[in-house]
Amino acid sequence: MSPQGLLSKYYQGLEKLPDLFLWHPDEVCLCVFLNFVGYVTFIFLMERKEQCCHSVLIITKCTRCGQCVQDCLLRIIERDNGYPTIVPEKESSCLECQHCLAVCPNGALSILGKRADDSIPLAGNLASPEMIETLIKGRRSVRQYADKNVPPELIQRLLEVACHAPTAVNFRQVLFTVVDNKDIMAKLRQETMDGLARLMREGKLPPGRDYFNDCVRAWEEEGIDTIYRGAPHLVIASAPEDCPVPEADCLIALTYFELYAQSLGVGTVWNGLAKWTFTELLPELCGKRGLPGNHKLGYVMAFGLPEVHYHRTVQRGPAQVARVSLQAS
Repeated sequence: MSPQGLLSKYYQGLEKLPDLFLWHPDEVCLCVFLNFVGYVTFIFLMERKEQCCHSVLIITKCTRCGQCVQDCLLRIIERDNGYPTIVPEKESSCLECQHCLAVCPNGALSILGKRADDSIPLAGNLASPEMIETLIKGRRSVRQYADKNVPPELIQRLLEVACHAPTAVNFRQVLFTVVDNKDIMAKLRQETMDGLARLMREGKLPPGRDYFNDCVRAWEEEGIDTIYRGAPHLVIASAPEDCPVPEADCLIALTYFELYAQSLGVGTVWNGLAKWTFTELLPELCGKRGLPGNHKLGYVMAFGLPEVHYHRTVQRGPAQVARVSLQAS
């Protein structure tokens, strides 16, 4: 649609759309801003660019407070007659952090195709400090699981929240490789035990990994799974090796996953034995699970509906703290 056609379309819907920008991503962006009495005061035509930030400002909501300008880490937002703007030559520097969208008190600014009205308001929706404290102190590593699947929609909900975890330089490249079906998990469990048993028989377990002998014996003699703890599901967090800190990004993401799982009644356990299995003992398992070759495995977490339920927090502390002093040593 041509700019003239978009403008005509705007006038046709003027009575229903008093405060609107119109957008056609395949051709041009036509931003129409209105003043408070409904007249067109500014029209801006911009050719669409491949890496465009797609930033849109609704003038009638903007108070020119400058908070978006001040909070932009790379200072790519500037003022034009008091209003925030991103000059085209700086668009490629955008970290896509969306701080400008989040910090605007009136929701006047949208960016990257994300509308402020589609975000969750923080006021009145945050948990109390006491609730967060209880969640953290009440988190337990679960090693007893029900033999049934977590509903797929609940697993997806966990992943969608976990992907909001911060990453270095906002790279946001953490990949969640998920075993979301207990039957597939059973096959992985058997494949793992068979592989470990082969290494044990051939004397190929590396130094310091003798514990896996006990894992194999417990499985073969008693049917006890001490690797995955009988969990019906598994999530592997990985990130490209060229990320600034791929392991840290993965650990932070799984921490978000774990705490949110706790709030939804899903048990988790940090699975160091599985990580050693995938990275040191049976690396071929990673390829079979679809883990990209250029990814670094950050960590592994087993999860599922718990068979055990805890009724109170435990008591830790005091915290081990080393305070920095400005006095010369």
